[in-house]
Amino acid sequence: MLRDQLARPLRDLRISVTDRCNLRCTYCMPADVFGPDYAFLPRSELLSFEEIERLARVFVELGVRKLRITGGEPTLRRGLPALIARLTRLEGVEDVALTTNGLLLPRLAGELKAAGLHRVTVSIDSLDPEIFGRMNGLGTHPQRVLDGIEAALHAGLGVKVNTVVQRGVNEDGLRELWLALRDKAVVRFIEFMDVGNHNGWNLDSVVPSREVLARLSEGGDGAEFQPANANYRGEVAARHVGAQGHEVGLISSVSAPFCGDCSRARLSAVGVLYTCLFAGHGTDLRAPLRTGASDAEVRAVIEGVWASRRDRYSEERGEATPGRAGKVEMSHIGG
Repeated sequence: MLRDQLARPLRDLRISVTDRCNLRCTYCMPADVFGPDYAFLPRSELLSFEEIERLARVFVELGVRKLRITGGEPTLRRGLPALIARLTRLEGVEDVALTTNGLLLPRLAGELKAAGLHRVTVSIDSLDPEIFGRMNGLGTHPQRVLDGIEAALHAGLGVKVNTVVQRGVNEDGLRELWLALRDKAVVRFIEFMDVGNHNGWNLDSVVPSREVLARLSEGGDGAEFQPANANYRGEVAARHVGAQGHEVGLISSVSAPFCGDCSRARLSAVGVLYTCLFAGHGTDLRAPLRTGASDAEVRAVIEGVWASRRDRYSEERGEATPGRAGKVEMSHIGG
Protein backbone atom coordinates (compact mmCIF):
# COMPACT_ATOMS: atom_id res chain seq x y z
CA MET A 1 0.00 0.00 0.00
CA LEU A 2 1.30 3.42 -1.00
CA ARG A 3 1.81 5.65 2.06
CA ASP A 4 3.21 9.12 2.64
CA GLN A 5 5.83 10.25 5.17
CA LEU A 6 3.22 10.22 7.95
CA ALA A 7 2.00 6.71 7.01
CA ARG A 8 -1.23 8.01 5.46
CA PRO A 9 -2.59 5.93 2.57
CA LEU A 10 -3.86 7.29 -0.73
CA ARG A 11 -7.57 6.49 -0.78
CA ASP A 12 -9.50 9.49 -2.13
CA LEU A 13 -9.09 11.52 -5.31
CA ARG A 14 -10.91 14.80 -5.86
CA ILE A 15 -11.07 15.75 -9.51
CA SER A 16 -11.84 19.32 -10.59
CA VAL A 17 -13.39 19.53 -14.05
CA THR A 18 -13.66 23.32 -14.36
CA ASP A 19 -12.56 26.52 -12.65
CA ARG A 20 -15.82 28.28 -13.52
CA CYS A 21 -18.81 28.77 -11.23
CA ASN A 22 -22.27 30.31 -11.49
CA LEU A 23 -22.01 31.76 -7.96
CA ARG A 24 -19.51 34.11 -6.33
CA CYS A 25 -19.42 32.89 -2.74
CA THR A 26 -17.42 35.25 -0.57
CA TYR A 27 -15.34 32.45 1.02
CA CYS A 28 -14.37 30.90 -2.32
CA MET A 29 -14.73 33.15 -5.41
CA PRO A 30 -15.49 36.69 -4.19
CA ALA A 31 -17.01 38.83 -6.94
CA ASP A 32 -14.52 41.66 -6.50
CA VAL A 33 -11.76 39.27 -7.60
CA PHE A 34 -13.60 36.88 -9.91
CA GLY A 35 -15.48 39.59 -11.79
CA PRO A 36 -16.64 39.92 -15.41
CA ASP A 37 -13.07 40.49 -16.63
CA TYR A 38 -11.53 37.53 -14.79
CA ALA A 39 -9.63 35.25 -17.18
CA PHE A 40 -10.92 31.72 -16.70
CA LEU A 41 -9.17 28.75 -18.25
CA PRO A 42 -9.69 28.14 -21.96
CA ARG A 43 -11.22 24.77 -22.79
CA SER A 44 -8.03 23.57 -24.48
CA GLU A 45 -6.19 23.70 -21.16
CA LEU A 46 -8.71 21.57 -19.30
CA LEU A 47 -8.11 17.86 -19.04
CA SER A 48 -10.26 15.97 -21.51
CA PHE A 49 -12.57 13.24 -20.29
CA GLU A 50 -10.18 10.69 -21.77
CA GLU A 51 -7.28 12.19 -19.81
CA ILE A 52 -9.30 12.31 -16.59
CA GLU A 53 -10.30 8.67 -17.01
CA ARG A 54 -6.72 7.63 -17.68
CA LEU A 55 -5.37 9.43 -14.62
CA ALA A 56 -8.19 8.12 -12.44
CA ARG A 57 -7.36 4.58 -13.52
CA VAL A 58 -3.73 5.04 -12.49
CA PHE A 59 -4.78 6.47 -9.12
CA VAL A 60 -7.11 3.51 -8.57
CA GLU A 61 -4.21 1.15 -9.29
CA LEU A 62 -2.35 2.96 -6.48
CA GLY A 63 -5.13 2.43 -3.95
CA VAL A 64 -7.74 5.14 -4.54
CA ARG A 65 -11.26 3.85 -3.92
CA LYS A 66 -13.33 7.03 -3.84
CA LEU A 67 -13.63 9.64 -6.56
CA ARG A 68 -15.26 13.02 -6.01
CA ILE A 69 -15.97 15.38 -8.92
CA THR A 70 -15.56 19.06 -8.04
CA GLY A 71 -14.96 22.45 -9.63
CA GLY A 72 -15.51 25.41 -9.62
CA GLU A 73 -19.03 24.22 -10.24
CA PRO A 74 -18.73 20.83 -11.96
CA THR A 75 -22.22 20.81 -13.45
CA LEU A 76 -21.08 23.61 -15.77
CA ARG A 77 -18.78 21.16 -17.55
CA ARG A 78 -20.51 20.11 -20.74
CA GLY A 79 -21.23 16.39 -20.99
CA LEU A 80 -20.57 15.70 -17.31
CA PRO A 81 -22.77 12.54 -17.20
CA ALA A 82 -20.53 10.98 -19.83
CA LEU A 83 -17.51 11.47 -17.57
CA ILE A 84 -19.40 10.00 -14.62
CA ALA A 85 -20.20 6.93 -16.70
CA ARG A 86 -16.51 6.49 -17.57
CA LEU A 87 -15.42 6.75 -13.94
CA THR A 88 -18.06 4.48 -12.45
CA ARG A 89 -16.96 1.72 -14.82
CA LEU A 90 -13.39 1.71 -13.50
CA GLU A 91 -12.62 -1.54 -11.72
CA GLY A 92 -11.81 -0.94 -8.06
CA VAL A 93 -13.83 2.28 -7.66
CA GLU A 94 -16.24 1.95 -4.76
CA ASP A 95 -17.81 5.39 -4.70
CA VAL A 96 -18.25 8.28 -7.15
CA ALA A 97 -19.69 11.51 -5.74
CA LEU A 98 -20.22 15.09 -6.86
CA THR A 99 -19.86 18.36 -4.94
CA THR A 100 -22.17 21.05 -6.33
CA ASN A 101 -24.08 24.21 -5.50
CA GLY A 102 -27.18 22.40 -6.73
CA LEU A 103 -28.46 25.06 -9.12
CA LEU A 104 -28.38 22.79 -12.18
CA LEU A 105 -29.49 19.57 -10.48
CA PRO A 106 -33.15 19.96 -11.54
CA ARG A 107 -31.93 19.48 -15.11
CA LEU A 108 -29.08 17.03 -14.54
CA ALA A 109 -29.85 14.83 -11.53
CA GLY A 110 -31.62 12.13 -13.52
CA GLU A 111 -28.85 11.90 -16.11
CA LEU A 112 -26.17 11.79 -13.43
CA LYS A 113 -27.93 8.99 -11.59
CA ALA A 114 -28.39 7.03 -14.81
CA ALA A 115 -24.66 7.44 -15.51
CA GLY A 116 -23.87 5.75 -12.20
CA LEU A 117 -23.34 8.65 -9.81
CA HIS A 118 -23.83 7.51 -6.22
CA ARG A 119 -24.38 10.74 -4.31
CA VAL A 120 -24.11 14.51 -4.25
CA THR A 121 -22.94 17.00 -1.66
CA VAL A 122 -24.86 20.25 -2.04
CA SER A 123 -23.71 23.57 -0.55
CA ILE A 124 -26.22 25.91 1.08
CA ASP A 125 -25.20 28.37 3.79
CA SER A 126 -28.50 29.88 4.91
CA LEU A 127 -32.24 29.67 4.33
CA ASP A 128 -32.55 33.42 4.78
CA PRO A 129 -32.72 34.93 1.26
CA GLU A 130 -30.85 38.09 2.21
CA ILE A 131 -28.04 36.30 4.03
CA PHE A 132 -27.69 33.57 1.43
CA GLY A 133 -27.79 36.09 -1.40
CA ARG A 134 -25.00 38.07 0.26
CA MET A 135 -22.90 34.97 0.90
CA ASN A 136 -23.24 33.65 -2.65
CA GLY A 137 -22.34 37.05 -4.04
CA LEU A 138 -25.08 37.16 -6.68
CA GLY A 139 -28.29 37.40 -4.69
CA THR A 140 -29.34 33.89 -5.67
CA HIS A 141 -32.37 32.70 -3.68
CA PRO A 142 -31.92 29.60 -1.46
CA GLN A 143 -35.05 28.02 -2.97
CA ARG A 144 -33.07 27.30 -6.12
CA VAL A 145 -30.66 25.16 -4.12
CA LEU A 146 -33.52 23.49 -2.25
CA ASP A 147 -35.06 22.61 -5.61
CA GLY A 148 -31.77 21.01 -6.59
CA ILE A 149 -31.74 18.93 -3.41
CA GLU A 150 -35.27 17.75 -4.12
CA ALA A 151 -34.30 16.83 -7.69
CA ALA A 152 -31.35 14.78 -6.43
CA LEU A 153 -33.54 12.95 -3.93
CA HIS A 154 -36.21 12.29 -6.56
CA ALA A 155 -33.53 10.83 -8.85
CA GLY A 156 -32.45 8.43 -6.11
CA LEU A 157 -29.12 10.03 -5.30
CA GLY A 158 -27.75 10.11 -1.78
CA VAL A 159 -27.55 13.68 -0.50
CA LYS A 160 -25.31 15.46 1.96
CA VAL A 161 -25.55 19.18 2.66
CA ASN A 162 -22.55 21.38 3.43
CA THR A 163 -22.87 24.70 5.26
CA VAL A 164 -19.91 27.02 5.79
CA VAL A 165 -20.34 28.92 9.06
CA GLN A 166 -19.02 32.46 9.50
CA ARG A 167 -19.17 34.55 12.67
CA GLY A 168 -21.50 37.53 12.32
CA VAL A 169 -22.90 36.25 9.04
CA ASN A 170 -25.01 33.10 9.22
CA GLU A 171 -24.54 31.45 12.61
CA ASP A 172 -27.94 32.58 13.91
CA GLY A 173 -29.78 30.52 11.27
CA LEU A 174 -28.04 27.18 11.73
CA ARG A 175 -30.78 25.50 13.75
CA GLU A 176 -33.44 26.58 11.23
CA LEU A 177 -31.42 25.06 8.41
CA TRP A 178 -30.74 21.88 10.38
CA LEU A 179 -34.43 21.37 11.21
CA ALA A 180 -35.50 22.00 7.61
CA LEU A 181 -33.07 19.54 6.04
CA ARG A 182 -32.27 16.87 8.61
CA ASP A 183 -35.03 14.51 7.39
CA LYS A 184 -33.75 14.73 3.81
CA ALA A 185 -29.98 14.71 4.07
CA VAL A 186 -26.97 14.44 6.33
CA VAL A 187 -26.20 18.07 7.17
CA ARG A 188 -22.57 19.02 7.76
CA PHE A 189 -21.31 22.32 9.17
CA ILE A 190 -17.87 23.51 8.11
CA GLU A 191 -15.65 25.91 10.02
CA PHE A 192 -14.64 28.90 7.88
CA MET A 193 -11.17 28.14 6.47
CA ASP A 194 -8.36 30.17 4.92
CA VAL A 195 -8.50 28.57 1.49
CA GLY A 196 -7.01 30.43 -1.44
CA ASN A 197 -5.75 33.98 -1.22
CA HIS A 198 -8.78 36.26 -1.32
CA ASN A 199 -11.41 35.37 1.28
CA GLY A 200 -10.13 37.58 4.12
CA TRP A 201 -9.98 34.79 6.66
CA ASN A 202 -9.18 35.50 10.29
CA LEU A 203 -9.71 33.51 13.46
CA ASP A 204 -12.41 35.86 14.75
CA SER A 205 -14.63 34.80 11.83
CA VAL A 206 -14.51 31.13 12.82
CA VAL A 207 -17.42 29.60 14.74
CA PRO A 208 -15.96 26.50 16.44
CA SER A 209 -17.85 23.27 15.86
CA ARG A 210 -18.61 22.90 19.57
CA GLU A 211 -20.57 26.17 19.38
CA VAL A 212 -22.35 24.99 16.24
CA LEU A 213 -23.49 21.87 18.07
CA ALA A 214 -24.76 23.98 20.95
CA ARG A 215 -26.70 26.19 18.54
CA LEU A 216 -28.35 23.14 16.98
CA SER A 217 -29.46 21.82 20.36
CA GLU A 218 -32.80 23.02 21.65
CA GLY A 219 -31.31 23.49 25.10
CA GLY A 220 -28.40 25.46 23.70
CA ASP A 221 -25.79 23.25 25.37
CA GLY A 222 -25.26 20.54 22.76
CA ALA A 223 -26.47 17.85 25.19
CA GLU A 224 -29.03 16.65 22.62
CA PHE A 225 -26.21 15.16 20.54
CA GLN A 226 -24.04 12.12 21.14
CA PRO A 227 -20.79 11.37 19.28
CA ALA A 228 -20.96 8.55 16.72
CA ASN A 229 -18.15 6.41 15.38
CA ALA A 230 -16.54 7.35 12.08
CA ASN A 231 -17.68 5.37 9.06
CA TYR A 232 -14.07 4.94 7.95
CA ARG A 233 -10.58 6.17 8.74
CA GLY A 234 -9.98 9.59 7.24
CA GLU A 235 -13.63 10.71 7.34
CA VAL A 236 -13.44 14.50 7.56
CA ALA A 237 -16.70 15.09 9.40
CA ALA A 238 -16.99 14.16 13.06
CA ARG A 239 -20.40 12.50 13.31
CA HIS A 240 -22.98 13.24 16.01
CA VAL A 241 -26.51 11.90 16.38
CA GLY A 242 -29.41 13.88 17.81
CA ALA A 243 -32.07 12.64 20.21
CA GLN A 244 -34.36 11.67 17.33
CA GLY A 245 -31.66 9.82 15.42
CA HIS A 246 -30.69 12.50 12.92
CA GLU A 247 -27.01 12.68 12.02
CA VAL A 248 -25.02 15.90 11.85
CA GLY A 249 -21.43 16.24 10.67
CA LEU A 250 -18.89 18.77 11.96
CA ILE A 251 -15.87 19.60 9.83
CA SER A 252 -13.45 21.26 12.22
CA SER A 253 -10.36 22.06 10.19
CA VAL A 254 -9.53 25.02 12.44
CA SER A 255 -10.49 23.95 15.97
CA ALA A 256 -9.78 20.21 15.65
CA PRO A 257 -7.59 19.52 12.60
CA PHE A 258 -7.72 16.03 11.11
CA CYS A 259 -4.53 16.11 9.04
CA GLY A 260 -3.26 12.93 10.67
CA ASP A 261 -5.81 10.82 8.81
CA CYS A 262 -5.95 12.74 5.52
CA SER A 263 -5.96 10.32 2.59
CA ARG A 264 -6.99 12.81 -0.13
CA ALA A 265 -5.21 13.88 -3.29
CA ARG A 266 -6.58 16.64 -5.51
CA LEU A 267 -6.35 16.99 -9.26
CA SER A 268 -6.97 20.42 -10.74
CA ALA A 269 -8.88 21.01 -13.96
CA VAL A 270 -5.58 21.42 -15.82
CA GLY A 271 -4.08 18.24 -14.40
CA VAL A 272 -1.97 19.55 -11.52
CA LEU A 273 -1.75 17.17 -8.57
CA TYR A 274 -2.03 18.77 -5.12
CA THR A 275 -1.55 16.89 -1.88
CA CYS A 276 -3.29 19.43 0.37
CA LEU A 277 -6.26 21.79 0.12
CA PHE A 278 -3.93 24.60 1.25
CA ALA A 279 -0.98 23.74 -1.02
CA GLY A 280 1.14 26.44 -2.58
CA HIS A 281 2.31 24.33 -5.51
CA GLY A 282 1.56 21.04 -7.21
CA THR A 283 2.88 18.57 -9.77
CA ASP A 284 1.89 18.78 -13.43
CA LEU A 285 0.48 15.50 -14.73
CA ARG A 286 -1.02 16.92 -17.91
CA ALA A 287 2.34 17.55 -19.55
CA PRO A 288 3.47 13.91 -19.29
CA LEU A 289 0.11 12.76 -20.64
CA ARG A 290 0.34 15.06 -23.65
CA THR A 291 3.99 14.27 -24.41
CA GLY A 292 3.56 10.53 -24.66
CA ALA A 293 4.35 9.23 -21.15
CA SER A 294 3.22 5.69 -20.44
CA ASP A 295 0.87 4.82 -17.60
CA ALA A 296 3.82 3.32 -15.76
CA GLU A 297 5.73 6.60 -16.04
CA VAL A 298 2.76 8.64 -14.83
CA ARG A 299 2.27 6.17 -11.99
CA ALA A 300 5.90 6.60 -10.95
CA VAL A 301 5.45 10.37 -10.74
CA ILE A 302 2.36 10.02 -8.54
CA GLU A 303 4.07 7.44 -6.34
CA GLY A 304 7.02 9.77 -5.83
CA VAL A 305 4.81 12.73 -4.94
CA TRP A 306 2.71 10.80 -2.42
CA ALA A 307 5.65 8.96 -0.88
CA SER A 308 7.33 12.30 -0.07
CA ARG A 309 4.14 14.01 1.19
CA ARG A 310 4.31 15.60 4.66
CA ASP A 311 1.41 18.10 4.47
CA ARG A 312 -0.37 18.98 7.72
CA TYR A 313 -1.26 22.61 7.17
CA SER A 314 -4.30 22.79 9.45
CA GLU A 315 -2.27 21.52 12.39
CA GLU A 316 0.26 24.30 11.79
CA ARG A 317 -2.19 27.14 11.10
CA GLY A 318 -1.75 30.37 13.07
CA GLU A 319 -4.28 32.93 14.22
CA ALA A 320 -4.39 34.81 10.92
CA THR A 321 -3.92 33.82 7.33
CA PRO A 322 -0.34 32.55 7.29
CA GLY A 323 2.31 34.05 5.10
CA ARG A 324 2.37 31.18 2.64
CA ALA A 325 1.97 33.00 -0.64
CA GLY A 326 0.18 31.77 -3.72
CA LYS A 327 -2.02 29.07 -2.21
CA VAL A 328 -4.06 27.31 -4.85
CA GLU A 329 -7.57 28.71 -5.18
CA MET A 330 -10.40 26.46 -4.03
CA SER A 331 -12.13 27.14 -7.35
CA HIS A 332 -9.29 25.18 -9.01
CA ILE A 333 -9.39 22.09 -6.79
CA GLY A 334 -12.77 22.02 -5.05
CA GLY A 335 -13.25 21.80 -1.31
